[in-house]
Amino acid sequence: MDIIQAAERIAELRKEIECHNHLYYIDAKPELSDYEFDKLLQQLVDIERQFPDLVTPESPSQRVGGAITKEFVSVIHREPMLSLSNTYSLGEVEEFYNRLKKLLALEGVGEQEMVAELKFDGVAISLLYRDGLLVRGATRGDGMQGDDITVNIRTIPTIPLKLRGGADGEVEVRGEVFMRKEDFDQLNESRPEEDRFANPRNATAGALKLQDSAEVARRKMSFIAYYLKGLSDESITHFTRLDYLEKFGFSTGRHYRLCRELKDINEFIAEWSEQRWMLPYETDGVVLKLNAVTLRDKLGATAKSPRWAIAYKYPAQQAQTVLHDVIFQVGRLGSITPVAELEPVQLAGSTVSRSTLHNFDEIERLGLMIHDRVIIEKSGEVIPKVISVVLEARPSDVLPVVVPSHCPECGTPLAKRESEVGYHCPNEEECPAQIRGRVLHFASRNAMDIKSLGKALVDQLVAIKLVKDVGDLYFLQEPQLESLERMGRKSAQNLLRALDESRAQNYERLLYSLGIRHVGRATARQLSQACPSLDALILATEEQLSNIADIGPVVARSVIGYVAKPSAQSLFQKLGDAGLQLGTSASTVLINSNFEGLTVLFTGALDRYTRNQASELVIERGGRIVESVSKKTGLVVAGHDAGSKLDKALKLGVKVLSEGEFEGML
Repeated sequence: MDIIQAAERIAELRKEIECHNHLYYIDAKPELSDYEFDKLLQQLVDIERQFPDLVTPESPSQRVGGAITKEFVSVIHREPMLSLSNTYSLGEVEEFYNRLKKLLALEGVGEQEMVAELKFDGVAISLLYRDGLLVRGATRGDGMQGDDITVNIRTIPTIPLKLRGGADGEVEVRGEVFMRKEDFDQLNESRPEEDRFANPRNATAGALKLQDSAEVARRKMSFIAYYLKGLSDESITHFTRLDYLEKFGFSTGRHYRLCRELKDINEFIAEWSEQRWMLPYETDGVVLKLNAVTLRDKLGATAKSPRWAIAYKYPAQQAQTVLHDVIFQVGRLGSITPVAELEPVQLAGSTVSRSTLHNFDEIERLGLMIHDRVIIEKSGEVIPKVISVVLEARPSDVLPVVVPSHCPECGTPLAKRESEVGYHCPNEEECPAQIRGRVLHFASRNAMDIKSLGKALVDQLVAIKLVKDVGDLYFLQEPQLESLERMGRKSAQNLLRALDESRAQNYERLLYSLGIRHVGRATARQLSQACPSLDALILATEEQLSNIADIGPVVARSVIGYVAKPSAQSLFQKLGDAGLQLGTSASTVLINSNFEGLTVLFTGALDRYTRNQASELVIERGGRIVESVSKKTGLVVAGHDAGSKLDKALKLGVKVLSEGEFEGML
């Protein structure tokens, strides 16, 4: 094959692949099996590898990722990406509608068409196309500027690398990156139980900021477009622009409606209150926008939100069901957590049959008894919880919830720690539940990040006593692993490779991964700097540890007690023999001292950073991270949906920064 033949074949393959991509992701009418599609893509990759001069940025082969990004460059948005005002009240929707009507009347406009769209629970991004080709993808950031994440955006199959039909000049498209429910469930199943994402939005936000685009591609994210700017005729209405977006090759969800009266809006909201649970992705409300784009500038915006749009959010859904029983789970530190076993009931699009009861005080507060009829709710439409008992429907055969006297896993008599409401199993070294919990914590993403070590495998390893502590992981052999259920040679090799890679994790991570009571990631960092090796930590006195910033006597006693145990000494020996990093000679290099002496707390979701990244930036500038608000807290950085911690900070008079102000302080 010469270069001319190659160019012709590449053009054919690209056209065919993009056609099947559109059929699969946009139209949901696939004509090829995954295997057949992969064969087509591999053909393209092979030819492009043979003729690298023919590779272009819009080629479907460029979606697989592989580039490593050390940092994301900031970009200024051409127009601010404002957030919408939210309401949970239909009455406030009516007030918004009437207020908009009055504003339009002042402009001499009588008609008031609105477009109602579903509100997608994802992450807002901006896409810039030049002469039909994708040249930039950026996060919303603080609304004025965001991060250039083009290398990650290119991996999302529902984002066209080239607009269908082309487009002259520059066109901006905005929309929401999200994860379908099925893809989110698969992602969580592949992760240790303690390291799973709470909801698809969190998983999406974290994925977009990953530095390895190949890993981003594996996260299987999707995109829905809802904004188009840059058409030659700017008088085109918003409703028509949504049609343009579909012609360009985007998915718009197709669940939107032109509303000419308030009753049309109310009907749309009522209709999707139940129907939305049938969709393959999460939606949490309805967005209302003025259809006449040319009038939006005249109406303007407040400091944060446009006056021509509003978001109605559906209230948390509730359901009634029956409490059949309360079982008791054992955590990695031995804590006993009561869990409600419920009559299965449909709630917010899924069947709920279990709910955590948090602790025994919660059971007492609710006045909960077995066989009670209870009301459950999904917090954030993700986590089910029991919120009350229907006392008037209490049956005659109710039974009290009896606190267990022995561990449900190992039968050891339970104990109660001083000043704590809960009970715990003191059998740390032999209780299977605690061993499983410690192994899963050790393998989690923020600890040793052992990707191939999931819950099902850990259950097997602990049950047959191949693993009695985390040190045993590093002495597993391939034949032992191959004999396990659903573990072939390749899976065994993948686990051994992941274990080998984890040996390079630093000492600070290792300290956190040990799961010492009261030692979170921030505390592990402080300990690693004050005691730069496990030997130094073992030799430290309680007084020395108490004098470390943010440690205090409670944490100091916990650490002293842990390292003094014979089982811990044995574990340290195993980890050392396995070649893990039991110390560090590197000291923290400060970029500047802008946060020196400050304790910083993050609350809510940030647009431009994960919580880990933001914390690192503070620490690199001399600051310290805390998890709770007090009068001693230096400042609080508040992102989206900040809750009680923000309220407490404001009440205590603690300085609060927005994400943009935080960046300025960096």
